[in-house]
Amino acid sequence: MEYWSVEQVCNWLKQRNLGELVPKFREEEVSGAALLALNDRMVQQLVKKIGHQAVLMDLIKKYQQEKSGLESLAYCCETASQKFPEVISGKNLKSFFTRHKTLQWTSSYALPDFPYDVKCILAEKKCPDHSMRIRIIEFLQADMTKYLEGSLYPNSQQYNIVVNALLQAYPFLDEDGNGFLLWKRALKDRFKYVRRPIEDDEQVLRNKCKFGHRRGQTRKSSFAENKHNDVQGQAEKEPAHLKGSTMDLHIKWLNQEYMKTQRNWEEVDNRMNVTIEIRRKMISNKAPLKDILRLFPFLRCPYQLFREFQLLTHMDIYKKTVEILEIHSENILSLYVVRNNPINIMLQENLKQHTEEDVLKYMKMTAACLLLPEVFGDDSSLFAAVNKEVKAVTPVLEVKNPFNVNSCEFALYIEREELAQLDDCTMALAALVAAFHVFDIPCPKRIHRTLNFLESLVFEVRNPASLP
Repeated sequence: MEYWSVEQVCNWLKQRNLGELVPKFREEEVSGAALLALNDRMVQQLVKKIGHQAVLMDLIKKYQQEKSGLESLAYCCETASQKFPEVISGKNLKSFFTRHKTLQWTSSYALPDFPYDVKCILAEKKCPDHSMRIRIIEFLQADMTKYLEGSLYPNSQQYNIVVNALLQAYPFLDEDGNGFLLWKRALKDRFKYVRRPIEDDEQVLRNKCKFGHRRGQTRKSSFAENKHNDVQGQAEKEPAHLKGSTMDLHIKWLNQEYMKTQRNWEEVDNRMNVTIEIRRKMISNKAPLKDILRLFPFLRCPYQLFREFQLLTHMDIYKKTVEILEIHSENILSLYVVRNNPINIMLQENLKQHTEEDVLKYMKMTAACLLLPEVFGDDSSLFAAVNKEVKAVTPVLEVKNPFNVNSCEFALYIEREELAQLDDCTMALAALVAAFHVFDIPCPKRIHRTLNFLESLVFEVRNPASLP
């Protein structure tokens, strides 16, 4: 970090949702070295909001602690090896230096020299198509394997470092702020793909045993395996036909993990994959929603709700919803039918109080989302209850203070019970559409045209519905 340019620092801020600070950091020419030298007083002068000050100082502090911790660990090992050669020797010393070498390459990682055609696309700052993305991921995977001396098991920190390096060098690859997760997931999937033909390799078998696989256990054809090429980011699964006792253990583990503050999301993904067959059977048999959520509480988490939707439809519902609102918000707000709507009037009043571009965009997207039923002449009470009590039984949004950046609240309700708290209007709209599909709930006729418009865009039908 100490060798970063001003632009690299700005990209780093954007990736940590501190984009508002970028103009000031550019103006003051804050490079990586300057960033690490900032004290409390300097941060207060640079950053107005207390929340941003706290986040920035915490990030700098964590980086410095990690760096000093690594240096002190190396020093202690060297000192100890001199004083106690009989203890710090052989396998122990080899293990330490292997670990130290791994940490060393991640902290100074440099991107590989991409092929000419990839360089051309990146030089033109064009978002690569699917085949070009695969080319980039292949070269990153091969490069990481080289650094790992042939190992096919990078750790989470190494994935993070490589993806960060890619997005810092080519910020336009960070699509709508979601690029980090997408590229990291694609890179992990590439390693899984490379490991697949060598399932009998000793290292692969050791790692499988470590994570619960038995020697000699073969992977049977499953729901996810048939769709692997279509659904990016889907984890490898165990056989779908499990004994009742084994299934009970998975469900018990999911319920215990849900109660924790720090959750093992990778293992949650795996166990949700394993249990999808019984979950879909319960839903298709119209089991009570409370029973489904009692067994699978992670469906209350927006991420798992979106993931379940992707397993069923091959579509990234959140990404599609972002595109829909960004493309259609201005058109929706310009329609005559919503001109005198209370939501639009509330929006116009609040727009006068702000000048930040991000805030104005957020407010307009929120208003466009809430006005959709009015545009299609549908019943808005079946879509969102704005500052009102939820009365609908079908999936509906509860929205409080929609244009107050500091106190707005979004929640998804089903059967008049709160299912999930949501961060913003985009996540709320995505969760609403996903809920109808994931829980197999028929769409009410009085909201049909609105959902038909959204679904035709999400599923990329040949002749999508259009605004009136």
